[in-house]
Amino acid sequence: CPLLSVIFLMLIYGAIAAYSPNVALKGHATQSSTLSAFTDASKAIDGRRNSFYSSGFCSHTAENEADPWWRVDLQQTYTVTTVKVTNRGDCCAERLGGAEIRIGNSLDNNGNNNPRAGKTKTFLCEGGNMEGRFVNVIIPGTRKTLTLCEVEVYVAPEGTALTLSQSTTFDYVYTKSSNGVDGCKSPNYLDRSCTHTSGQQNPWWRVDLSAVHKISAVAVTNRKDCCPERLIGAEILIGDSLLNNGNTNPRCGTLTSLDDRPVYLVHCPNMEGRYISVFIPAWRYMTVCEVEVYASLLDKAKCIK
Repeated sequence: CPLLSVIFLMLIYGAIAAYSPNVALKGHATQSSTLSAFTDASKAIDGRRNSFYSSGFCSHTAENEADPWWRVDLQQTYTVTTVKVTNRGDCCAERLGGAEIRIGNSLDNNGNNNPRAGKTKTFLCEGGNMEGRFVNVIIPGTRKTLTLCEVEVYVAPEGTALTLSQSTTFDYVYTKSSNGVDGCKSPNYLDRSCTHTSGQQNPWWRVDLSAVHKISAVAVTNRKDCCPERLIGAEILIGDSLLNNGNTNPRCGTLTSLDDRPVYLVHCPNMEGRYISVFIPAWRYMTVCEVEVYASLLDKAKCIK
């Protein structure tokens, strides 16, 4: 996804970020250097997303140094699902271009040798299930300056997993079912973050939430670079049955028109279910670029992406 003031790096099938708190808030932060007493590393985990440097809530390394880095010690090993980085918004946002996020358990080279989770300057949402105690942001190169106004780290609770499937897969490398919950909302198929079935009768895509939830809404991001009309007539189905691949579950709603917008929000008041399906009852290719399910479990609101 393009670099924005707030960068969302989704690391596991859909990153169930709201299931758990931002664990970075209880971590200990350090960085390669500090520009002044008002820009220490802890400013990036103070819970404020204020992106104006003059407000005094951003970390800042010395200017023009080689390979500047910032690190948070989460105090224990977690399965990290999401890292959210708030960039400086008042100036110099381009400085963060090319930054890498690294996650692991090693402090070799100040943690900068840990596996890379992703780069901020990319149009791909890189996937993977990553574990670690240390989360680093590093900008490789000479004469670099690193400013972070907030870093949030969300982790998967024990026993949480999403299972994805679809009727067929057009390309097993670039259009797999997990692309539908990879956190990348780009409606451009060439960004390789969309699902895509083969042309067939009654194509479908499904996510297993692993437990029954109360569903309030489902948002679907359609393809916009081509063929958006293919999704007209798609049904959002919610229920607990896998009969006919879940396509006999009750219908929440139908995408009946395009309205020249990439994201369609379907409200599903008082519906419950474990399985969420997007189903087209016709011969069609089906492409879905992102599905977000707004739900509650144990009377606590959550957003499962």
